[in-house]
Amino acid sequence: MGRWDGSDERRGGGKQSIEPPLAQGRFISANAMKEKMSSPHPDQNIDHVRFYRAPDDNRTIAIYIGGHFSAFDRFPPFMETEDEIRHVQEAYKVADPTLERTTKAHVTDNGWPLQIIMLERQKGAITLPHYHVPNEPLPPLPTRHQILMCQSGRARVGIFTRQGVSLGDVFLEPNDLLLMAEGHEVEFLEPRTRLIEIKQGPFPGTDADDKVDIAQVTQ
Repeated sequence: MGRWDGSDERRGGGKQSIEPPLAQGRFISANAMKEKMSSPHPDQNIDHVRFYRAPDDNRTIAIYIGGHFSAFDRFPPFMETEDEIRHVQEAYKVADPTLERTTKAHVTDNGWPLQIIMLERQKGAITLPHYHVPNEPLPPLPTRHQILMCQSGRARVGIFTRQGVSLGDVFLEPNDLLLMAEGHEVEFLEPRTRLIEIKQGPFPGTDADDKVDIAQVTQ
């Protein structure tokens, strides 16, 4: 657990860990979040998804999602009550709201500050105009999470814990996505490789204020 050498990121072979969904609509305290990110989980196979775990407490360090992701049924959205199903029917204008279980995936824990949701709907499906509200405070985590998406070319991303432990490499190709919760390094492998980076704000005043170099931690 927590180590993967990147040799099979396209096939999705081998056993992987899945985090069970967190309860919706509930603020997660610092202790509860730490327990959630470090609790043991059963191994399961997931095509084109990799969870990177820290060796000391099994907390999630990074989540890789390949461009051929199709495991929607492994990460079901809010579809537990009749009210939730009725809301989807009214707000999304889909033919069958229960299809959300196989066309929408909530890959990240609901308490995380950055959320990854995969959508694959039929032509004509519409999400009605809306906006999102911060109705709960963010959990007090020691790092800011960020996402890398590969738009073109190829890149290698090394995954590290905050303590400098290497957990292996991810090789990103077009349409691949990686969420990083702790340390990482990025190497561009092909000309005109383009990565889109999304992370929590606000951005500090300088680049030095924005990050902690792993080399400083391990000295």
